[in-house]
Amino acid sequence: MTSSTIFSGVSPISLPAAATDGNSPLTLRDMLFFLRMRWRWIVATTLVFLAMAGIYVLSAEPTFVASTQLVIFPQVSGTEAQRSFAEDAFIEGQLEIARSSDVISETVRALGLDTDPDFVDQAPSLQDRAKNWLMGISSESDTESQEAVGTGPRDRQPQQQIEDGRIHDRAVATLLNMMGVRRIGSSTIIEISAAASTPHQAVDIADTLARQYIQKNIAMKANASRQYSEWLTRFVSEQQRGLAEAASALASFTSNPRDQFKLAELQSATDARRALYENTLNQLTEARQRITYPVSDATIVSRATLPLSKARPRSALIIAFASAVGLGVGLALAMIRHAGDRRIIRPHQIAEAGGLPFVTLLATSRRIRNGHPARFLAAGTGSSSTAANPVIPGMAELSATVVGLRRKRRVVIGIVAVNPGGGASTIACELAVLSSISGAHTLLIDAAAQKSSLSKSIAPHSSTGLVDVLENGELIQAAALPLTPTLKFLPLGKVEAVTPAIRLSSRRTQLSFAELKKEFDAIFVDISAFSASPDANAIAPELDGVLVVTSHGRTSIDDTMRVIDTLRNVGAEILGAIINHAPKRIES
Repeated sequence: MTSSTIFSGVSPISLPAAATDGNSPLTLRDMLFFLRMRWRWIVATTLVFLAMAGIYVLSAEPTFVASTQLVIFPQVSGTEAQRSFAEDAFIEGQLEIARSSDVISETVRALGLDTDPDFVDQAPSLQDRAKNWLMGISSESDTESQEAVGTGPRDRQPQQQIEDGRIHDRAVATLLNMMGVRRIGSSTIIEISAAASTPHQAVDIADTLARQYIQKNIAMKANASRQYSEWLTRFVSEQQRGLAEAASALASFTSNPRDQFKLAELQSATDARRALYENTLNQLTEARQRITYPVSDATIVSRATLPLSKARPRSALIIAFASAVGLGVGLALAMIRHAGDRRIIRPHQIAEAGGLPFVTLLATSRRIRNGHPARFLAAGTGSSSTAANPVIPGMAELSATVVGLRRKRRVVIGIVAVNPGGGASTIACELAVLSSISGAHTLLIDAAAQKSSLSKSIAPHSSTGLVDVLENGELIQAAALPLTPTLKFLPLGKVEAVTPAIRLSSRRTQLSFAELKKEFDAIFVDISAFSASPDANAIAPELDGVLVVTSHGRTSIDDTMRVIDTLRNVGAEILGAIINHAPKRIES
């Protein structure tokens, strides 16, 4: 017991060892308990992920997207089904033309993107360096080899061209990843979009891509018309020679007509040759016109406009995703922590493992009695009205259990904590107070030689104590201080070499619990913490029962079971366990 912390709010829960089945299904109560115990893990992990997402959102370079729309004029004919199929195929072909490397390369050259350090990294990327390293190529060796070839202008010029070509290809690849071409629904309108670090650059890239696509389409049509024109030129020459030959044969036969049928045949062949020649000549004229003034299959219907907001990173989506991932990871970590946590947080942990009759939870508070814990007893000011409101209200339930044990003649009860600071002294004091309130003649003995806080708090100026009574049993009347009419306190006294607990276990002292039982109905013995002193092993067999005190969330179940098993091995009877410092609203 310390003067800085006294226990007030209590949530006592007593249950038998078999009350809780470890294989019972998960209930809502278990989930709420888990969340109440591990919410810090979940919140902390979620906050970490949110912090990382926030850092990324704040540090990531914003990306703006602009779009240009074009309408396609498919040159198709046939039935309705044929036109629909041909139109889809034609538009798909135009989409591939818009994505072609020629269009992207010309866009890079037109805007000078390959010389813009903000658009393309002039130095080789980490991926390129890793690829070169895996292939056994070193940039340093390349530089050295270039220097070894020569340092003249003629030697440096090809190398510079190669390097410029690599940078241009890198810019083309970058732009290919930053652009998109799609068909809007089932219409003949296509959309070319481009992403960039600034709104103006995104607009310039989108419009330039559209213009380069149109120029590519015009160039392709002009080239096709040129090839068609060349073929028609050769075909016209052939038709012209054929027409001349047919006209010559007709003229020769007309000068000496002997067969009218032959004449009609030659006249018909000549007319067909002339019609084919004239038709081919007209087609040649049209082809040359298409070469001179080619018309694109697409035209811009909506130029790109400045984007009002960034497209990436999507802050809201990233924050939501980070929250979901952080919550999931936090739950996973909390469940792992919860499953592997060996600290005592629920009563059934001790009840099941130790087979104890009852386990009680006591909550922590800073409420004290009359300004000083238990000091009112030494002053003899404790009245029935004052004592009726114990510092630990829930101790009444624990006291009732102890009274039930007392009816079975188990009157000498030791209170021992697993580790120092468990609050065993406070609990022993409160049990003694409640026992005396019930009318039982009660004796409280301070045998905690390692930390005699009871003696310092209740009887700081006492000259005799338990140590002296062990030497001379007649001093019990003088050493046992009357605190109330039904409660006496036996302080520790001055401890020298051997602790009183070990001396009591020798049974060669002037003090006997059997004699004390004749005078007192209940005797409570405050014992040093198990991990700090061997006193519990020595005195426990002399007691009628022992209450083991643990700290909620601090004492491990392994240490507690070690204490229980050890005390049982020396012949002690474990009456139950107390989980101290528990949250006020803890559930079993």
